[in-house]
Amino acid sequence: MYLSVVKSAMAAGMLLGGAAPAPAPAPASLDVAVSNSDLAVVRLDPDPVKPGGKTTVHAFVANLGPDRTASPFSVIVVLPWPAKAEGPYFPTSCQPIAAGSAVVCTFPAGLSTLRTATALIPARVPLGTLSPQTLIGGMIMVVSADDQNQANNITAYSMRVAG
Repeated sequence: MYLSVVKSAMAAGMLLGGAAPAPAPAPASLDVAVSNSDLAVVRLDPDPVKPGGKTTVHAFVANLGPDRTASPFSVIVVLPWPAKAEGPYFPTSCQPIAAGSAVVCTFPAGLSTLRTATALIPARVPLGTLSPQTLIGGMIMVVSADDQNQANNITAYSMRVAG
């Protein structure tokens, strides 16, 4: 399933390359230099959720620097099965893909060094989901033309279903 989400994101122009996100080229029509920034995804597991209930995934991205981002960047949140994204999302640029199994959020250029950006993605676990259990397979990725260190652009997270 995650391969299909990544393929959907690639088709939407969000990812380039193989398993790891690669920087998107800067548009030729804009004469903007790519900055030397390092966007890193920080793992934050969402609060536990009851079957039929909602929790919020916090997709937390930090700019480790040394430069401010000169290009927009995208955050992709893949939900662990069987959770589904259920808006409203923050920021409002977020759009569900893969039938609600993932959400793509776009942030503008200008994230300063040692500053963060967070996407908030509400997720519902279907009624009838077994509990207690931990849903695995959640993933958060950041994609940016500015990012010079791709090693910290993706992290897994889990979602605990409480009885």
